[in-house]
Amino acid sequence: MTGKTPDEVERALLEARSLIESTVAIHRGRSARKHQIVAVEGGYVAVLDAAERLIATATRTIDIVHARVPESGELPDSETRSERDLIYGASEAVAVRLLSSTRLVDESFVREQLGRERPVAIRVAKVPPLQALLVDGATGLVVTESAVGRRASLIRAPDVLHTLRTLFESVWSNAVPAGERIVFGGRDRAMLARQILGSLRAGVTDEVAARELAVSVRTYRRYVAEIMTLLGASSRFQAGVRAAELGLLPTASTPAGGSSGNRT
Repeated sequence: MTGKTPDEVERALLEARSLIESTVAIHRGRSARKHQIVAVEGGYVAVLDAAERLIATATRTIDIVHARVPESGELPDSETRSERDLIYGASEAVAVRLLSSTRLVDESFVREQLGRERPVAIRVAKVPPLQALLVDGATGLVVTESAVGRRASLIRAPDVLHTLRTLFESVWSNAVPAGERIVFGGRDRAMLARQILGSLRAGVTDEVAARELAVSVRTYRRYVAEIMTLLGASSRFQAGVRAAELGLLPTASTPAGGSSGNRT
């Protein structure tokens, strides 16, 4: 965590978006940069086409910001592709991170990741209306709203890409893993699940973990079984691995008063 307050993060996001938009506008007018920032014309279908081509070239990382609702009429009635489908077109060796606004987070997509060997890491934050795709940190596709309407740009300009990467990392570090609220339900249940996952990771006995949560051992074991079911895990170890992949584990390494021991 960076220690920024939500208001500070929001101000930084708005400033970064303004910088991106102004930088793109400036570079578009420079002949020396004409191949580094290229307008994507042809509507939202053309944007999806460009995104699909970029994703297919990824070898290491794909970072996505999904915080803009396509305008009415942008997608034709015959358009059946979704951004979700495009993500699945990436190579299995590529690490994918998706940053979404609270309004646009897709709960079914988050649950979909539970059964995947290499799940998409998904976090939720307060993000201004923006769509961005960064591939291997070397190429970007950005869709923003401006006074003249929607603008889509394919970007290879290093300074603009640096701004985009800085923006993404800053927001990602302050964002909340989507799985906490969606997989486990309400805030209280999510907090309880994180405590239990922390106990499993620390290797404390069921008796100690139950005492720390002020529940019976039988109730604690029922909670563990429910969490394993939600994560699609056949063992406690597998549940821990999947929880780690989804960013569900608490930051503390060991619960207060925890001790090692055999689990029954």
